[in-house]
Amino acid sequence: MFRVKTIELAQEYQKNPGLTPDDIGKLREWLSTQPHLPSKYITDLDLILTYHCCENSAEVSKQVLDLHFTLKTLFTAFFSRRVLDQRLRTALSTALIQPLPTPSVNGYRVIYCRLLDTDSKNFIFCDIVKLFLMVFELWQYEEGTWPGFVIMIDMDQATLAHIAQLDIMSVKQALYFLQESMLVKLKELHFLNATPLIDKLMMLIKPFMKKELLDILRIHQRDSDTLNPFVHTHSLPQEDGGAFKSRNILKEEQITRIQANLDFFEEESKKRVAESARPGKKTTIEDVFGIQGSFKKLDID
Repeated sequence: MFRVKTIELAQEYQKNPGLTPDDIGKLREWLSTQPHLPSKYITDLDLILTYHCCENSAEVSKQVLDLHFTLKTLFTAFFSRRVLDQRLRTALSTALIQPLPTPSVNGYRVIYCRLLDTDSKNFIFCDIVKLFLMVFELWQYEEGTWPGFVIMIDMDQATLAHIAQLDIMSVKQALYFLQESMLVKLKELHFLNATPLIDKLMMLIKPFMKKELLDILRIHQRDSDTLNPFVHTHSLPQEDGGAFKSRNILKEEQITRIQANLDFFEEESKKRVAESARPGKKTTIEDVFGIQGSFKKLDID
């Protein structure tokens, strides 16, 4: 139950008729010409996920693949030491990051995020992002490509003190990774149980959100039913108005799931860029945030 079993490639080709082994083979050939990329550790599923989220464009896939692993190398707060240490255990007790069992109304997969611990001193944003990405990667490796992806952030119990804990660099890096190189078709972003506090949050994060992300953002006030056209609320945890498991059970299962798959993250940690081998100039964080334009487009229905 808790050990991740990677989806079979044959299932992916069956799910995606526009994707062929030849497409992935050509991407693999290109990868072998890039000495800085960790080609021997990048799996065919990694290539399929990239090709799919780039709408089967080989050229865009090359750009996104390079950026994806470059950012995983540079954004060390999110992608280094992916182990179950005390910091990650605190994050697991502070926030619930939970894939929901039922697809959205439009058939997309949904991840639900909310606070479990109201003490803002335990809210370390970069650790919460690290947890989010670990949970996400285990889930995606198990299920493979999705027609779309939805993020739900429940503002219930969030306070001004939590917003004060958001450090600008981590926010900037998280939003950049989400918009430019996360191997998924992001279709919707929802903030639930919004209070006037949402205005202060938006003031902080809006400068780092592109128009495409703002266009798929939906803000739902407390006690409203505006989420119903998007998400089946029965899939939420019991305490949040759904019929899924309780928050505490989900938290304990998440801890067990990560513990059972630490070898997955040990292997994943090898997928990092060797900047010394990159043809031309090495890439730094300053270079990344100076890149103009966008390779990967967010999907807007």
